Amino acid sequence: MKNHDEILKGIKGQCDGLLKHSAQAIYVYLDESHKICNKKFATMLGYASPDAWTKQRGSFIQLYVDGKSQSTLVGAYQTAVNKLAGSALKVTWKTKVGKKVNTTVILVPMIHEGHAYALHFIEKI
Repeated sequence: MKNHDEILKGIKGQCDGLLKHSAQAIYVYLDESHKICNKKFATMLGYASPDAWTKQRGSFIQLYVDGKSQSTLVGAYQTAVNKLAGSALKVTWKTKVGKKVNTTVILVPMIHEGHAYALHFIEKI
């Protein structure tokens, strides 16, 4: 099985056009060190660029997701990667400076070279 660096590189290549041109904020999370997003998602959370967001270290859930939304998002992600089932849910995010952003998130399960992951599409409400 490929390591997460190789998997993320492949996902970036596969999703490049989507990340660049989607009208929605998008991110992909594999683990705390292996995640990507588009400019719209980075900006929504107060980061200057997708790279600035990607370089943040620490717990994804603790850094970016408001307390009340944490278990909901984790459960939906686990369902997406373990059962390959998509979902739509409300998630409140935390920006870089702690401001809350209410959104609807659509999780779409995907598989890249045998590795399940989820595309997350985000819309502010």
